[in-house]
Amino acid sequence: MGSNLSNSSIVDDSDRSSHGKKSRIMSFHSKDQWKTHFTASKQTNKLMVIDFTATWCGPCRSMEPALNEYADKYTDVEFVKLDVDELPDVAMEFGVQAMPSFVFIKKGEVIDRVVGARKEELQKKIEKHRS
Repeated sequence: MGSNLSNSSIVDDSDRSSHGKKSRIMSFHSKDQWKTHFTASKQTNKLMVIDFTATWCGPCRSMEPALNEYADKYTDVEFVKLDVDELPDVAMEFGVQAMPSFVFIKKGEVIDRVVGARKEELQKKIEKHRS
């Protein structure tokens, strides 16, 4: 598995979306920081969409423009990106076996998932679960 070179950054949300604006997608690079965020998210009814990805994954990269678009469009939804090579234990906890995998969470519980680069299905499930 990959090494964790960036334990010091809490949240890296500085990725740029395809239209040059700052992305609303949060990234976590350490298990402790992810756990802290995930525990806090259990207190809200807000939908969280976790994008389990990898730098070497072509289909994951092809989903980035759509994910940035959805993050800009659905501001009532929290979008999180986790690299399976940086956080393999977290990926295992959520049963991720293929990338990209999108896991939908509310109050700490998995309520749905989309496996694969399926933009339309991802959008439909975001719309279904966001309220």
